[in-house]
Amino acid sequence: MAQVITSKEIDDVTERTLKAFDVPGIAVAVVKDGKVIHAKGYGVRSLKTMQRVDENTLFGVASNSKAFTSAALGILIDQGKLTWDTRVIDIIPEFRMYNAYVTEEFTVRDLLTHRSGLGLGAGDLMFWPDSSNFTMKDIIHNLRFLKPVSAFRTKYDYDNLLYMVAGEVLERVSGQSWVEFIEERIMKPLEMTQSAGSYERLKDKRNVIDAHGVVNGKVQVIARDLFRFGFSAAGVNSSVADMSKWVIMQMQDGKYGKGQKNRLFSEKVHREMWTPQTILPVNTTPPYNTHFSAYGLGWVLSDVKGYKQISHTGGLAGMVTQVTMLPELQLGIIVFTNQQSGAAFSTITNTIKDSYLGIPATDRVKKNSDAVKAQVAEADSITNSIFTAILSEQKNGSGKVDLKSFTGTYRDDWFGEVIISNIDNRIWFKSLRSPKITGEMFFYKNNTFIVKWNNRSLDADAYVNFQKDENDRPVSIKMKPISPLTDFSFDFQDLDLQRVQK
Repeated sequence: MAQVITSKEIDDVTERTLKAFDVPGIAVAVVKDGKVIHAKGYGVRSLKTMQRVDENTLFGVASNSKAFTSAALGILIDQGKLTWDTRVIDIIPEFRMYNAYVTEEFTVRDLLTHRSGLGLGAGDLMFWPDSSNFTMKDIIHNLRFLKPVSAFRTKYDYDNLLYMVAGEVLERVSGQSWVEFIEERIMKPLEMTQSAGSYERLKDKRNVIDAHGVVNGKVQVIARDLFRFGFSAAGVNSSVADMSKWVIMQMQDGKYGKGQKNRLFSEKVHREMWTPQTILPVNTTPPYNTHFSAYGLGWVLSDVKGYKQISHTGGLAGMVTQVTMLPELQLGIIVFTNQQSGAAFSTITNTIKDSYLGIPATDRVKKNSDAVKAQVAEADSITNSIFTAILSEQKNGSGKVDLKSFTGTYRDDWFGEVIISNIDNRIWFKSLRSPKITGEMFFYKNNTFIVKWNNRSLDADAYVNFQKDENDRPVSIKMKPISPLTDFSFDFQDLDLQRVQK
């Protein structure tokens, strides 16, 4: 095998990544042959405090929590309390999907494999952004209103809500809350002493990052997502030092402790987690020569240069993370960041991975930075052209639009009521159940407005298109994000807002 990357070289690529992608802080850990050979922080936890990141700095790992959920269910399966193919309605009788057949057949395995038939991020607006008043009970009830976009078990579309339901399954079977179970049955045995199942449950918050995002063209501290439920989809807070223990256990087939004498879950359960369940499109671009890609149970599975790769990413407002394992090489790579740049973590991960795979060194910092700049430029050109058109309309013809005709209450079955109001001849959009989804609307053209959210860190301005009846009266609203870079959890396109007669 070629000479592997040194700690100094990891330092260099990470420092360059901080600057190239405007990330305030990053933590990196590398595990090899059951040992941590590199664990270090770079940059700062917060642009407010300028305190340094270290290997014990705590980040929200977001969707890297999903593998904890599958592991926890695996523990219950080893105990004989359920199986991967136990029906969800046998545990949660009130569980309903849009289609009755799907409801009857839906299993624990289906909760974990993103093949429900729902679209990408369907229903995420019930918890994202945070501060909504939805509850876990609402999530379970409202699943029945989410219309499928593909046939059951035929297509991969990433979801979060069903992982939340998986957490509810765990709670009803175990009698413990998800966070308590994770902390007691996984984190405690692995001695992940700094970590917790949610941000609120962290025992010590003195070494925690702030979330950062680009607001009006400048990276700054933004509000941390503080969810009240759904931790089984994205709740875990951890450090790269603690997550190294989780990764080592995973690459030892569930074994841990001195001499690997203890076992978190059986080899059979672990093998199922790392077995392809849902086929993914294959990215065949060099240099990895990938032939297959699939989703397992809480993990993305693929092959790179002939080796099996197990990985996952995670994203919350202002922070993104990546965990990657090549078990045949006993190699694990963990990269946590406190800014919303997936290109930053993939730059570091792939640079380290390349060295172990013997792939000739390439400047991934420059390559990915150039790609991101091109993507941002394209997205900016789309949004800028729209707002230029709006300004033009305001100068030339906005008086022709009867704003009052659009006002009223509109309701979606799962998202609830939205108020369109006219205040001083300015029109506003306000969600009653998710207060951060509030902003001023600007006439664009025909029956379409643009809504500009008050909270500029959301970076998710959207088209608001009114459908009219035969009397030219607005009766419903369809929406979709403007920028192609909008996070998929802003699933405005799934809303079907119908005017309420009041």
